[in-house]
Amino acid sequence: MNYTSGFVTIIGSPNVGKSTLLNTLLGEKIAAVSPRPQTTRTKISGIITDANSQIVLLDTPGIQTPKNRLGNYMKNITDQTATQSDILIYMLDVSKYNFEKEMQKIETLKQATLFLVINKIDLIKKAQLLPIMSSFSETGKFNEIIPLSAKKQDGIDMLIDCLKRYLPQGPKFFPDDIISDQPERQICSELIREKMMRLLGDEIPYGTAVVIEKMEYNETKNLTSITSIIYCERQSHKSIIIGKDGAMLKKIGSLARSDIQKFLGARIFLQLWVKVSDNWRNSYSALKDFGYTDSDL
Repeated sequence: MNYTSGFVTIIGSPNVGKSTLLNTLLGEKIAAVSPRPQTTRTKISGIITDANSQIVLLDTPGIQTPKNRLGNYMKNITDQTATQSDILIYMLDVSKYNFEKEMQKIETLKQATLFLVINKIDLIKKAQLLPIMSSFSETGKFNEIIPLSAKKQDGIDMLIDCLKRYLPQGPKFFPDDIISDQPERQICSELIREKMMRLLGDEIPYGTAVVIEKMEYNETKNLTSITSIIYCERQSHKSIIIGKDGAMLKKIGSLARSDIQKFLGARIFLQLWVKVSDNWRNSYSALKDFGYTDSDL
């Protein structure tokens, strides 16, 4: 039997559930998830492998108008990843979408194989779904239209089956036991930043970056020691992130530690420090130091 493989990029507006879909497809949390825009800032890859196929999934930042150098980076990542994939998934939140605005974005896509994933179907009545699917189907833009709920894991098998049908013949890019090619440090930093997105006020999380300074595993103790620095743009933000008597920082660390332990399968000793880096989102050198790819800045 011929082996099939390919790259599948997930794009869409912020907060439509792209990272939740990636995590659900993989059965493990590797991408940060929160109700806020800009939770995903980089290209996150996940890999699904079976006896006959390998799907390499690419989660991207939400489609939005850049407001700073970091925003330009995120837009470049989305644009480049979309054009390099075998299948492009355009995802929308069916509970709060606008047909005309979605179609304006879809019209700009050049991908030959295009799926529409209609997410969060658990938030609408079943009788509403068919007309919505029909309106998008009539545009003739999509190879497949798949309704699902990434959070409830409804429709996931249907999506995987559809992806397999469209994969080209190709090699196995990664070993069977690999679910992501992202460095462990990057995934851990994303999980820490996610907690800030969930716990802090509206403005602060967008001005933060997380850098893993040290990550060491002690096999005898089955203990991974992680030292991480949270960078923010203002001294006042630093005080809020730390909180009274360090309470907020402790809460961020406690929640992040739980997710990182599940991901690494080892006990975690996590140290968090907070430093100020003025206007880092517009600083080429700071962005590069914080791990954003030089060619995309």
